[in-house]
Amino acid sequence: MSELLKLTVDRSEKVTLSEQIRRGLAKAIQDGVLEPGARLPSWQDLAVQLGVARGTVRTAYEKLAAAQLIIGSRAAGTHVADRPRSSPKTERSSIAGSFIETYLEMTQGPALFQMGVPSSSTMPSTLLARMRASAVRAELSAPPLYPDPRGELELRREIAAYLAVARGINCSPSQVIITGGFAGGLGLALNVLRLQGSSAWFEEPGFPWTRRALELARVLPVPIPVDGEGFEFDHAVRHHPEARLAVLTPGQQAPLGATLSLQRRLQLIEWAERYGAWIIEDDYLSELQLTGRAAPALASIDNHGRVIHVGSFSKTISPALRLGFVIAPIELASRFGEVAACLAPAPGPSVQLAISEFIREGHYLRHLRRIKRAYAAARQPVLDYFRDALGPENVSAPGLSVLLKLPKGAPDVAIAREALTFGTFPAPLSPWYSSAQAAEAGLLLGVATAPVKNVVRICERLTEVIARCS
Repeated sequence: MSELLKLTVDRSEKVTLSEQIRRGLAKAIQDGVLEPGARLPSWQDLAVQLGVARGTVRTAYEKLAAAQLIIGSRAAGTHVADRPRSSPKTERSSIAGSFIETYLEMTQGPALFQMGVPSSSTMPSTLLARMRASAVRAELSAPPLYPDPRGELELRREIAAYLAVARGINCSPSQVIITGGFAGGLGLALNVLRLQGSSAWFEEPGFPWTRRALELARVLPVPIPVDGEGFEFDHAVRHHPEARLAVLTPGQQAPLGATLSLQRRLQLIEWAERYGAWIIEDDYLSELQLTGRAAPALASIDNHGRVIHVGSFSKTISPALRLGFVIAPIELASRFGEVAACLAPAPGPSVQLAISEFIREGHYLRHLRRIKRAYAAARQPVLDYFRDALGPENVSAPGLSVLLKLPKGAPDVAIAREALTFGTFPAPLSPWYSSAQAAEAGLLLGVATAPVKNVVRICERLTEVIARCS
């Protein structure tokens, strides 16, 4: 540990050895090198490492404990005390102003109204923990061999069977590739398609991380507006006929919520077949339709093998699983497997086997029914309050969110940051647009994380922030 922290003592200094040790450890804690909960060596062991008397280290530890920087007990040993999390200065400077800094800011939490995460109160945590523990034991007791990079066959079978019923997709397990969440599936698809230098139709507004993923893959995302029927196909053909890829959320457009009409679905598939183009279907929220039955997946009516369907368990179970899947067209299945094997193999077997059992035993379908009822109930009081406070014309309920429209140019990013100070974190709408000039201002309130108690008071506080910042 002394080498890791560069903790040294200099007997020629006027400062006592005990104080040098105290300062070194305090600086490591304050800079975030030693995070809360990190275990420190006993004062006897550290004394041996540094070549000083045990009493010298013990005095330093006593001072650190008095300053509430460390906590010691005979049973648990000595640990760094809890304190506001801090990153090392070198790490902070390396990400300042970067995409990853924005990403970490927009995914922090937990907080009320946070988008993109399911409710923790409806999670069958005990059941999933038992299944995960059993799967981990099975994984550790099995021979130490490399698993199938496409994913565990058990899970691929369950996903294929589930999609046939819930999303209308007829596919074989050989077409199912298990990925590290939606992002892993998107990256895999872009790598397989090899469309560098081409352009892609992309919804406006659309998910910022997907737009950035296209750019990183050297594919130019061209913004196509959406209306009440979803992606405006005629606009896309008229203004960007050169595109050879479309990346869409046809089930529930992210973030405005429209379902892509059947006419436009057929037009898209015909376009892809005629021009040898591809469609990546982001099955955003998939079956989590709170009113009525979810529309079948776009891939369910694709008879030409031009749609690549990407889904995940992030919204239904947890984004912490980092578990998703791609349904590859038959002629691309081998290529998907090859790229997965060499560049992006599936996550570890234990999490896959646990979710496979969760689906097979019927728990997943029951879980979906339960959370849809809970989310619909949580959404209603939020809708009622803001329709009264802001006017019904400024409030809508797309997908798993409540959208508050703000005046053009309103600082929705600043409002979201201000709201975080009292534990709420609605997503600003403007970053979903390709440019500041085109952006509309608004706030997306996630209903999965909507408050259960004190709903009116929390909504009032958010309304106050909106009024103060606008």
